[in-house]
Amino acid sequence: MAEPPIIELRGITKTFGEGAAAFQALKGVDLTVERGDFLAVMGPSGSGKSTTMNILGCLDQPSGGVFRFLGHEVQSLSKDQRSLLRRRYLGFVFQGFNLLSRTTAAENVELPLVYRGMGRAERHAAALKALDRVGLLPWANHTPAELSGGQQQRVAIARALVTDPEVLLADEPTGNLDSERSVEIMKFMAELNDQGITVLMVTHEPDMADYAKTVVHFKDGLVERIEQSERLALKQGASA
Repeated sequence: MAEPPIIELRGITKTFGEGAAAFQALKGVDLTVERGDFLAVMGPSGSGKSTTMNILGCLDQPSGGVFRFLGHEVQSLSKDQRSLLRRRYLGFVFQGFNLLSRTTAAENVELPLVYRGMGRAERHAAALKALDRVGLLPWANHTPAELSGGQQQRVAIARALVTDPEVLLADEPTGNLDSERSVEIMKFMAELNDQGITVLMVTHEPDMADYAKTVVHFKDGLVERIEQSERLALKQGASA
């Protein structure tokens, strides 16, 4: 049998509030994400992209429709099972880095493994391996204040990678970076994708979306259109 899509959304709706105050943020979203894809999710404020990402990250639940992860219906899972799915299969990268200011880069990267109950020596070794993967092993004992913005975002990416996730969810990962650091981070995320990690990224910047393989445009709570990115078109042209 063919492997199911890593993510499948069918008719996903999301309503906030009740009665006259109700607001329908999602109006029937259909989206399929194959393993190894790199999606850039774009759209104006209020289009539904962030709500969709929260659902994909198991941080919120849809009001209706079906959400499948590797063929399993997520709505049928208990709260604890959804938390386990989030910890085992998903990595998160945020615009604001979300690093603890008084702890070292290595200690920040270790945090997800603390919640898994991993022993100190084992999680420290895993953190150093993740930092080496993002090119920051020499900065393992530095605090965030001693790192540049691009380095801080790489620490945040290492923290997301330390659990070996299937999917990396990135919310405006270059939003707090200058253009040079933004390109640095996007090239690195493209490299991670080339290594097999599925990436879903929200961005407002078309030049950042060009690093993805697929661009999904949201409008008024629906997927408006899906198109191939410049990166995939160039790669396909080079291999032809």
